[in-house]
Amino acid sequence: MKRRLTLHFPREAVHEPITYRLAVDFDIAAKILRAQIAPNQSGTMVVELSGDIDELQAAEEWLESRGLQLNRAPGQIHIDPRACVDCGICSSVCPSGALRFDLPLGLLQFDAQRCLVCEQCIPSCPLDAISLELEAA
Repeated sequence: MKRRLTLHFPREAVHEPITYRLAVDFDIAAKILRAQIAPNQSGTMVVELSGDIDELQAAEEWLESRGLQLNRAPGQIHIDPRACVDCGICSSVCPSGALRFDLPLGLLQFDAQRCLVCEQCIPSCPLDAISLELEAA
């Protein structure tokens, strides 16, 4: 099973080997999609965790016990077709290939099934045509 999480690191937890502990203690594979963590400062990491469902639950509880705040995949990426001019800039930062620029047609293609909701595309769009649609709780 896979889960996508955004981990918010407090200053005290930045130096801990989080992904190593997930692998060794919980047999969880952590694919880092984006990370902004600086020494002696708080930070954020978007990860896709893969493993047994019970181990994933235990790993999430352990992460929270270490002081990390977890946000589950908050929603889905939305591209406003009225604002998008198919420039393709967002496709250059998409780690999963969910955003592709179809060169012969000159059009941006978005495959929501491949999207990891890592949000890297949002700040790359010069026209603010990409947004995160939050899921209703």
